[in-house]
Amino acid sequence: MVLYNLFPLLAGTFGQWPAHLERARVMNFDWVYINPIQRPGASGSLYSIAEYHQLNPGLANPDDPAPLEEQCRAMIAAAHALGLKLMVDLVINHCAYDSPLLQQHPDWFAREPDGRIAHAACQDGATRVVWKDLAQLDFQHTRDPEGLFQHCQRIVEYLLGLGFDGFRCDAAYMVPAEFWRRLIAETRRLHPHVCFAAETLGCSVEQTRTTARAGFDYVFNSSKWWDLHSWWLIEQYNLIRETAASISFPESHDTPRLCEELNGNLNGLKQRYLLAALFSAGVMMPMGFEYGLRKPLHVVHTTPADWQLNGVDLQPFITAVNRIKRRFPVFQTESLLQVFPCHNPNILLMWKAAAQGRDEALLILNKDPHRHQEFATDHFRHFVQAGAPLRDVSPEYPLEFLPEPFHYALRPGQGIVLVTRRD
Repeated sequence: MVLYNLFPLLAGTFGQWPAHLERARVMNFDWVYINPIQRPGASGSLYSIAEYHQLNPGLANPDDPAPLEEQCRAMIAAAHALGLKLMVDLVINHCAYDSPLLQQHPDWFAREPDGRIAHAACQDGATRVVWKDLAQLDFQHTRDPEGLFQHCQRIVEYLLGLGFDGFRCDAAYMVPAEFWRRLIAETRRLHPHVCFAAETLGCSVEQTRTTARAGFDYVFNSSKWWDLHSWWLIEQYNLIRETAASISFPESHDTPRLCEELNGNLNGLKQRYLLAALFSAGVMMPMGFEYGLRKPLHVVHTTPADWQLNGVDLQPFITAVNRIKRRFPVFQTESLLQVFPCHNPNILLMWKAAAQGRDEALLILNKDPHRHQEFATDHFRHFVQAGAPLRDVSPEYPLEFLPEPFHYALRPGQGIVLVTRRD
């Protein structure tokens, strides 16, 4: 799964989306993930949904007389014609605090000690974050569990009826695993090929595993926050990889723009995208990353006017990386993975081997996006099991011949991608 995140508020009306879809296809993405498109409540937040069976009127093309749902179906048909599959956010953990559901089905919601319907919240370290525009649904204690389940199932059927192929399930770990297990099973009974990806960021490894075991195809991992030195990410990866595949990302709609964090360092942008794409089975990239956009995506305030290009164009690099990912099976699954010690601590030396095949890969990555770093080895057989020769398939500066002993000064942030196959 190579995901391009099309952010609705940045992309504009449905009539403006085809250009972004075409660009995603050219860059070798095969899926497009779209944040919520249903009618929001008074806050205007994409994730504060008031009407689940109506679309956001802000996405209507004023020059198209067709009903809004038909405009959406036409957009999805255009994506399918390009060979793209579409995933949309499934937001069932909460709804808008001004949604009619609060009056229609008060028994579905969690309550504060004083009887008020509780706002959705999460724990961010020592800080409790509360969203005042969201009402928390209560899956474990509602007196009408079947009614709540049927409500969620109708949402799934509505979005599938528009033509979507899968779901990114927002705050999936906040919904009981047994609820997901039934919802996913009953959905696949009628729609066998629907993909379910769980948003599990911020929860423990055990919470992630419990959620993933409910039938999810993918979870999202935390490679975005890896410092390239510590062991926690590798440990998490190895604990989860046999339960579900995972999706990496260099930034998301919930994070600052990486280009802003790196103060415009393009070597760092390339380094982090290459790592995200090759680390795990899936990768996701938000729209605008390819142009080094710096203004963060916002679920209320972002507009198409924020699509302001600044002379950066990483499309050729991203296209090349995605081509590598789609060409070699070792980068398409949760593979056996190991980080080797290196004489230069500024070099990441990561080995991957397909668990169900014979492919092996070696990523030699300069952790330093500002300076050249030296890598040397007398023999690559120290790091791979295959007897076949290694091939350099790097997105930039590939070597036609790999001498041994090998000595190379990697450019700032540069990655060398070597592949081979066991006999």
